[in-house]
Amino acid sequence: MNRSIVQWLMAAALTLCAAGGAWAADAPAAGGVKSANIFDVKPEASEQPGYAGQTNAERAKVQPGNNAPMWRQVGGGVTGFSSLPVTQAPEAGNLIQPFVQYPGSSLTNAGEAWRQVRNHWILPYGGSLLLIVLIAVGIFYKTKGPLGGHIADTGRKIERFTPFERAAHWANAGAFVALAVSGVVMAFGKFFILPVIGGTLFGWLTYVLKNLHNFVGPLFAVSLLVLVFTFLKDNIANAADFNWLKKAGGMVGDHQVPSHRFNAGEKGMFWWGVCFPGLVLVGSGFVLNKLVPGLGDVRSDMQIAHMIHAVAAVVALVALIGHVYMGTVGVKGAYEGMKTGFVDEAWAKEHHELWHDDVKSGKIPALRSQTAAEQLAAQGAAVAASRPA
Repeated sequence: MNRSIVQWLMAAALTLCAAGGAWAADAPAAGGVKSANIFDVKPEASEQPGYAGQTNAERAKVQPGNNAPMWRQVGGGVTGFSSLPVTQAPEAGNLIQPFVQYPGSSLTNAGEAWRQVRNHWILPYGGSLLLIVLIAVGIFYKTKGPLGGHIADTGRKIERFTPFERAAHWANAGAFVALAVSGVVMAFGKFFILPVIGGTLFGWLTYVLKNLHNFVGPLFAVSLLVLVFTFLKDNIANAADFNWLKKAGGMVGDHQVPSHRFNAGEKGMFWWGVCFPGLVLVGSGFVLNKLVPGLGDVRSDMQIAHMIHAVAAVVALVALIGHVYMGTVGVKGAYEGMKTGFVDEAWAKEHHELWHDDVKSGKIPALRSQTAAEQLAAQGAAVAASRPA
């Protein structure tokens, strides 16, 4: 009897479930957002004609939740609506830049293309070039040593640089060093400084150097123009320069090739290490600082200006490494000329024989500034006074 009761209850339960299912099927659909099972989405929708050109609304009808058309437009650089004024925010409605191909990058959106050029070309090859030049200078100094010093000093001085010329040189040199140190740290510091001092100190260091870089830039621009116009006249090429280049400046021998006030190497440094790269650095730097009207307001301007700025900086640094070497330990007595303004007649004859001959013949005065004449007169009086009567 107990078994009969259990069987009757089970049959009644099954009857109620069947009735409830039929009632649910006939009931009207409830309102609100409907969920979509991925297995219920029409898989054959992608085979319909015009599928690839569907708008986001059209795609939602056949494949709910598939927003590929919208993101394809965003990735393609489409500009949407923004309430910000175009004059102040020209790219406010543009999330991702359109596709471009910069030299050295693949065809991709402009932001990624710039990143590829910077990280795959400028930083590794630029850094390697700087290291190679430093190593080459070290090897040259080790094998060759300081040049010059083969003629004994005469004690008679020639004014090589006037006070104004030295001031122009040191102002530009100081600004360039500040820019070079800050630029190198910002570009390469994460590889050799960040692991040593940690993220917090490195963040503060780069913050300070970034502001130093921005504020010293205009000083470098002004001092560069002064420097170029100050030394322009003596850096025009002449026949002696071609002879100097043909003999490699006497680097392979012990005798210096005759030259005027500046030899072909120094003139090359003036044009290709200071003038042209410097002007490119200033122009691109002004764009990066948004100091050029109409440029720097959009990301593409900044990306192109940055790549140009970085390449010009590497060129200038490579040239300046050689210049600093030759102007200090590379050539005996060279630094003294820029420090005091004077060189000995023996130094002038050994390194710039044609210039020395012009001075001795009176074509060029030995003392070109009043300050130099007064300084030498004071030195001569001091030497005379120190001698015993």
